[in-house]
Amino acid sequence: MTLSLQGRAVIVTGGFGVLGSALSTTLLERGARVAALDLSAAPDSLAPTVDYLPLGNVNLTDSASAERAMTQVVEAFGHIDALVNVAGGFAWETFEEGDLATWDRMYQMNVRTAITGTQAALPHILRAGKGRVVNVSALAALKAGLGVSAYAASKAGVARFTESLAEELKYRDVTVNAVLPSIIDTPGNRADMPNEDFSRWVSPEALSAVIAFLLSDEGQVITGACLPVSGQV
Repeated sequence: MTLSLQGRAVIVTGGFGVLGSALSTTLLERGARVAALDLSAAPDSLAPTVDYLPLGNVNLTDSASAERAMTQVVEAFGHIDALVNVAGGFAWETFEEGDLATWDRMYQMNVRTAITGTQAALPHILRAGKGRVVNVSALAALKAGLGVSAYAASKAGVARFTESLAEELKYRDVTVNAVLPSIIDTPGNRADMPNEDFSRWVSPEALSAVIAFLLSDEGQVITGACLPVSGQV
């Protein structure tokens, strides 16, 4: 079964990365119009179309930059129905030998981007009705392992933000949920962990399908959920 997102205008942050690109493809295949936002400049290979808008050089830690991007999306699509906060980052270091700057960096990349992006998009989502916000947290938000204290704490922040915003908006026709993947099967993760069994990881396409469900009409009955997407890890 393919759940339709026909005509829905969806923003994907971190849109030029591995997960953001896979998600954009999935959403376009299901009929959505997609605006891909990223801190990086838009690659020449990503050309805008009627249904796809690549917006580079968007700093989602800065409110003014985020608001300019939302204005561009509304100008292109006429409205914003949903936001998926994919933008983020990872760091591995032990607490004992680590640096406080890592904690600040993880907050900026994982929590602040989600907060700033949501704050800029929310007025438009509320106007459109049947709104959706999906955040990408991590399984480490529930149980952290060695060397990921700063990362896990930031992703736990994303999860708690999700739950609180869901309560705030649950009577205003907007659902807010988070997905909590384990290890995503990306070229970078394969290079960093070459001896692992990649088949046990979560593919970007599989995770994208879960997100697409939460964006669909069938996902209307779910809000405030932090949904583990753990593969076989």
